[in-house]
Amino acid sequence: MSVTNAAQSRARANGAPQPIMVAEHLKKDFPLRQLNILSPAMAVHAVEDASFALYPGRATALVGESGSGKTTIARMLARLYEPTSGTLNFRGDPVKLGRGADLASYRRHVQLVFQDPFASLNPVHSIRYHLSRPLRIYGHARNRQEETEQILALLRRVNLTPAEQFIEKYPHQLSGGQRQRIAIARTLAVQPEVLLADEPVSMLDVSIRLDILNLLRRLKDEEQLALLYITHDIASARYFAEETLVMYAGQMVEGGPSEEVTQRPKHPYTQLLLSAAPDPTRVKSKGKTDLPARGEIPSLIKPPTGCRFHPRCPHAMPVCKERFPGRTDLGNGHWTNCFLYGDGGRPVASNASAPKTAQD
Repeated sequence: MSVTNAAQSRARANGAPQPIMVAEHLKKDFPLRQLNILSPAMAVHAVEDASFALYPGRATALVGESGSGKTTIARMLARLYEPTSGTLNFRGDPVKLGRGADLASYRRHVQLVFQDPFASLNPVHSIRYHLSRPLRIYGHARNRQEETEQILALLRRVNLTPAEQFIEKYPHQLSGGQRQRIAIARTLAVQPEVLLADEPVSMLDVSIRLDILNLLRRLKDEEQLALLYITHDIASARYFAEETLVMYAGQMVEGGPSEEVTQRPKHPYTQLLLSAAPDPTRVKSKGKTDLPARGEIPSLIKPPTGCRFHPRCPHAMPVCKERFPGRTDLGNGHWTNCFLYGDGGRPVASNASAPKTAQD
C-alpha cells in the first residue's frame, strides 16, 4: 500500500482529517561539476526514498544531525528544489512541475520559515515593505489603508506590540527573536495551509526559543496549519510536535507519535540522538553515554551501501551493508527501518537481538 493510501486509510479509521500533503519516495541528488570531462559523473545523494504525510492542525518534527537532508526535504516541499524522483501530492492532487501561475498558486498555500531571520529579511527595506509585498501580490490588500490595517494585525498576531512601533523599523533595529517573528508574520500574510519551519529557533537566544515555539504552536492550532518542524533537537520535538520522523544521512529510519519515538526509541540512531540530548534526570556513570557514538556522518557523495548508519551502529549485521531494510510496523503508528525488528511488514517473532533501552 502506498504512503498516500495508507495515510488516508488511517485518517478515515481514526476519524481524523485527511492529509493535506503527502510525499512519496522523494529523492534528491545534486550533480557535482566535473573538472575533467572524462571523470565519471558524481552527485551528492542528499535524500533517498523519503515518504510521509502532513495533516491540518498537526505538527510533524523532522529530526537529525546537520547534513541529514532535513532542509533539502523542506525546500523540495516549498518547490525551491525539484525532486530527482518521487511524487508530491497536495490536497490529493499531484503537484505540477510547471512555473508561473501554477508555482505562485502553490506557494500561496505552502510557506517556508528560514533558519536565519537576518539573512531572510532584506536590510534595506522596512517591516512595512516586507509585510506589504505578500499582501499586494496575492490580492489581500487593495489600498494603503487596508494594507496598514492588515500589517498591524499581523504584527499583533506574532506578539509584536505595540504594533505601531514596529511597522516603520528596519531589520537591523530588531532583536533576533523580533526578526524571526517578522519572518513568521510574512508567511502568515498569504494565509497558507502548510508551514515549513526550518530550525526556526536555532539562531536565537536560549531565553526566547520557547516563546517562538509557543507562538508557532498557537498559530498551528488557531489556523489549523499543517506544520513541518525541522530540528536537530529531539527533546524539543517531543514538546512541540505530535509526530516525529528521524533522518540519518538522507534516509528516514524511524517515525511515529512523538511520545512513542522519544520514550521507546527502537532504531540505534534514535537512541544515540536521545542519549546526546540534555536530560537532568538521567544519571551517567563515569561520564559515559548510553550508546557509544562511532565515527561521523558519512559523505553523501559516496554514501555507505545499505543502511547508511551501519558504520557507526554497535548492532550492525552483514545484511545492513547489503541493502536498506523495509519499514516495520511496531504498532500505535510507530515504525522503523531496521533489521533488528524485521524487514518490512510485521515485526520479527523474537527481538532477542534487539538493543535494550532504558525505556524498555
